[in-house]
Amino acid sequence: MRPGSDAPVVVKLGGGLLEVPGALEAGVLAVAALARRWRVVVVPGGGPLADAVRRLDEQIGLSDDAAHWMAILAMDQYAHVLAERIDRSVLVDEPGGIAAAFAGGRVAVLAPSRWMRSADVLPHTWDATSDSVAAFVAGALDARHLVLVKPADGDPETLVDRCFTLVVPAGLPWTAVGWRSLADVPARVERSG
Repeated sequence: MRPGSDAPVVVKLGGGLLEVPGALEAGVLAVAALARRWRVVVVPGGGPLADAVRRLDEQIGLSDDAAHWMAILAMDQYAHVLAERIDRSVLVDEPGGIAAAFAGGRVAVLAPSRWMRSADVLPHTWDATSDSVAAFVAGALDARHLVLVKPADGDPETLVDRCFTLVVPAGLPWTAVGWRSLADVPARVERSG
């Protein structure tokens, strides 16, 4: 099924952008540019915040459930950072908030823990990361395109987590791109919809 003209573009801004000078700013500007043409939902990565959970898991041995939900909560923390930096954005935590953001002409920055806890569709393993969360969100919103912004370019199939291909809906156009290649994204989105 082809999404309608008002279908959103879902952009996952990887948490790894926080660790590369200039990458977060480039991602924020790219989202603002996309939002001038399409409705945009931003899904945060986990980056160093989720890495802290990974380290704690290695150190003390968390249960799969605890590690999963703590990593999802790390995404919420990064969502606050992004909502503060993306022009005309608002922090939301469920689908109704996304609709309200769009009605107000805003970019929706999703703090996903509430929605993901309610849906609980992903395996509780490190094989499912924010890539899979973004794929689920894009599918639930019948998005026109899913963009995964990474700290570096590479083969899209190897840039995503191990569960991504099981979660991303068949037929949903998606792009995994390093932050230095963000200028290519609008053309890719345009071709897909």
